[in-house]
Amino acid sequence: MEDKLQQLKQHLMEVEDLERTSNVLAWDQATYMPPGGNAARARQMALMDRLAHEKLTSAPVGKLLDELQPYAESLPYDADDASLIRLARRHFERAIKVPAAFIARQAEHHAMLYDLWARARPANDFAAVQPHLQTSLDLSRQYADYFPGYAHIADPLIDRNDEGMRTETVRAIFADLRAALMPLVQAIQAKGPVETRFLRQHYPEAVQWQFGRAVIEYYGYDFARGRQDKTHHPFMIKFSGDDVRITTRFDEHDLGDGLFSTLHEAGHALYEQNMPPHFEGLPLNTGTSAGIHESQSRLWENIVGRSRGFWDFFYPNLQAYFPDQLNGVPMEAFYAAINEVKPSLIRVDADEVTYNLHVMLRFDLELQLLEGTLEIKDLPEAWNARYESDLGVTPPDDRDGVLQDVHWYTETVGGNFQGYTLGNLFSAQFYEAALATYPEIPGEIAVGKFGLLRYWLTNNIYRHGSKFTADELVQRVTGGPLRVAPLVNYLREKYSALYDLDLN
Repeated sequence: MEDKLQQLKQHLMEVEDLERTSNVLAWDQATYMPPGGNAARARQMALMDRLAHEKLTSAPVGKLLDELQPYAESLPYDADDASLIRLARRHFERAIKVPAAFIARQAEHHAMLYDLWARARPANDFAAVQPHLQTSLDLSRQYADYFPGYAHIADPLIDRNDEGMRTETVRAIFADLRAALMPLVQAIQAKGPVETRFLRQHYPEAVQWQFGRAVIEYYGYDFARGRQDKTHHPFMIKFSGDDVRITTRFDEHDLGDGLFSTLHEAGHALYEQNMPPHFEGLPLNTGTSAGIHESQSRLWENIVGRSRGFWDFFYPNLQAYFPDQLNGVPMEAFYAAINEVKPSLIRVDADEVTYNLHVMLRFDLELQLLEGTLEIKDLPEAWNARYESDLGVTPPDDRDGVLQDVHWYTETVGGNFQGYTLGNLFSAQFYEAALATYPEIPGEIAVGKFGLLRYWLTNNIYRHGSKFTADELVQRVTGGPLRVAPLVNYLREKYSALYDLDLN
């Protein structure tokens, strides 16, 4: 049986290497590749994805999985070998339903569309991507149809990123969260604006970069096994456990843009850098779902990075980096400004309270597109109408409207956005559990120490890689299923204090 297990691992490592090679090509496309390279790059990425798919769905892999099933069933459920065989079977059974030719076509299309989007957004030119976005929608529907029997056409797309989640489940979670958020948003809005103009002064990019790097080194991001680069839309990408990279973008007239995107992507990277070395090269060696991955980025960006204790330690350092801009700004004013709650246009810049409203409207629009009740040509108008109705703001153009998120221009239409809100929910529930074990964590953060929080995350989340589904992981870590209450309680407590609210 050991020989068969090693054979399976060898096949899976080859699949992993092909997929990570595709990641290298994607990272280069988004950072340093000259514009003229896109046609060839799309073809190369399509080839890598096709080869990985063909390797995963090959007859030897299916045969080995069948032969190893009795061995897996003889082991404890959480044993590494049992988890690897179980995860590989799920990947295999999903993949064999989709032709390799389709995988290649979709990969090439998405690579080409990314380049078009990168040029269309600054030019405010939705028309340039509209027909290609229609192709993405057609391909997304085709993908879903490879999984007949779904309750909703979005289900296979959601399941690909957040396994086990279905449209109706997400809708129910979102409805409960929305009902809890709206009274808080309204109570805060009644309090009036917060002074934030000092955040919009000139902050040189190079100095922003230096400060952000210093912070994430405190967090524990290992630059000997990673690097940071600029791109159009920030992301984290992994080539191996010893090469986990982040990207960000900077606005010299918005201090928060580059800083919080850096903290966000570092949260993703900490997850990927701290998995067991013996998972290297195997499908276990990555985060378990989009929602769980977002729980890590949102935890380090918001629950830690926007906390009072964090800034008790880091604000004097920030003032030293930007003395002309911040020496006259009291800590209380700065803390209030970075936590301002205000309906806004851009999802990635949204505050913690309204952020999930951005996700919900995108999720709803995706469903309408997949159902055929909304056409691509009408998407900008529908987008603007939802922003007006849900957030009370109207995008002045498509650049800050329907073109702002990269997801529809490099991934499927459907299954992309629910993970962000699921991540917020998971992050609060995980942090609640961490504090129950180590109530001294906030005190450590206030003196610039993050080792105890990392220790808890490593023992409870990082070390498992993708051994467990999101549902299994949250049950193991917190003793119950995903709940809305921890996030709502966190937001109510934090923002009641910030805005002097009486929510009783």
